[in-house]
Amino acid sequence: MKKARTTYSVAFKHDAANLVLNKGYTIQEACNAVGVGYTAMSRWVAQLRQEHGGITPTSKAMTPEQKRIQELEAKIKQIEWENDILKKLPLF
Repeated sequence: MKKARTTYSVAFKHDAANLVLNKGYTIQEACNAVGVGYTAMSRWVAQLRQEHGGITPTSKAMTPEQKRIQELEAKIKQIEWENDILKKLPLF
């Protein structure tokens, strides 16, 4: 039987990655402290480093600023799509 995949909240990932970035933990120490695997922790730390550097992630953002950027980009994409449809309509 397969083990059920655990899903962690964005806040949990942010807090776990902060152990490495702000509290001086090694990735392995942080893994042991919160009970997650090394690969997952490494991804979270890398993503948070990118977000602090101003790079918008393709996955769910961890920082409020990056989350807002993702929401605005989605809204722009929707508006551009709607405009493309309106441009294709015949004028009477």
